Amino acid sequence: METLCRDCCRLIPAPGRCPHCGSPRLLSHPELTRLSIAHIDCDAFYASVEKRDDPALRDRPLIVGGGQRGVVTTACYIARIKGVRSAMPMFQALKLCPEAAVVRPRMDAYVAVSRQIRALMEDLTPLVEPLSLDEAFLDLSGTDRLHHAPPAVLMARLVRRIETEIGVTASVGLSHNKFLAKIASDLEKPRGFSVLGVAEAPEFLARQKVGMIWGVGASTRETLAQDGIRTIADLLRRDRRDLIARYGQMGERLYRLARGEDTRPVSPGSAAKSVSNETTFSHDITDPDLLDGHLWRLADKVSARLKAQDLAGRVVTLKLKRADHRLLTRRVALPEPTQLAGVIHASAGPLLARALPEAPFRLLGIGLSELGSGAQADLSADLLDPEARRRHAAERAADRIRARFGTDAIVKGRALR
Repeated sequence: METLCRDCCRLIPAPGRCPHCGSPRLLSHPELTRLSIAHIDCDAFYASVEKRDDPALRDRPLIVGGGQRGVVTTACYIARIKGVRSAMPMFQALKLCPEAAVVRPRMDAYVAVSRQIRALMEDLTPLVEPLSLDEAFLDLSGTDRLHHAPPAVLMARLVRRIETEIGVTASVGLSHNKFLAKIASDLEKPRGFSVLGVAEAPEFLARQKVGMIWGVGASTRETLAQDGIRTIADLLRRDRRDLIARYGQMGERLYRLARGEDTRPVSPGSAAKSVSNETTFSHDITDPDLLDGHLWRLADKVSARLKAQDLAGRVVTLKLKRADHRLLTRRVALPEPTQLAGVIHASAGPLLARALPEAPFRLLGIGLSELGSGAQADLSADLLDPEARRRHAAERAADRIRARFGTDAIVKGRALR
């Protein structure tokens, strides 16, 4: 049985305590050194960054979110013990955990930490496929020749570097494909490292609920349950042709994933389809100036994420929710891709102005889609606006100052509304 010490990141001959560092945190598996597809997921990422930056929060339950009518963005594990979950309404979360500290999300800070983590991943392999700011797939096939260590050792070193150098923790799943690696990374959070091998996968999957399959949400679970399918074992008893006839393309996907089959490669080119941010107000808002202040802050956050990921978008989408919960969306296509907060805000402003007769609003959101490389962003100044080039240069200069002195070094006046 191959065994890895997760603290000193060495392979040792047998389980017990590590003979090199004395650690009991050992991982044993017969396929440990032969599996090369990993999924890494930071533990309660936003909350971890907040606790890192404010030690006074370290031992307290912490909720990242905002307002009585907002929702929980994420919660630390202390708060999760009390039942707090992501996307839960804030009023419900605070009933479950009234002693929790609540902080507003700081997207600039999370993007900056995400970029640091991404750089550490890319030190190991160019085959990194990000899923979000805090999780990614890595294909470590062949890297043992470069780094002189198998993938399991490299992933143990990576999470140790993330913890010691950056100050947040992460969990790892290791397998032979993406589906199983992602399942494995959820098995022992936080600070987990789980392996799901080829030989054990069929028996392991057969014991699980059908909701463990990636992409099977509440509505799909309900549909499957109506047909008597509640576990993966139930799926395994169904004929492939019957599943396809009943569920179409999803039936084919269910058939293969129930058997642990996933041929998707780890693809660094898999870019996000959109980048967006939204906020739910503590009370309904009609005031155009207040709404514009929120719009600027959201545009600034979206811009920061685009710049961090070297992306630009051509379509700006404004999202509004009325007091009666009816959702409004408005879109505008830009003449060229952008990643600048000023351009995003200026494009969304007229959309908001035209929607004001529908106020008051309880939610405001903004996003960019039709994404491409940031190298194509804002290449030409607006010929009808001679000041455009100057404004673009000023925003880039402000970005450099924030990168050096912190995100609060420069604040736009409209952001204070």
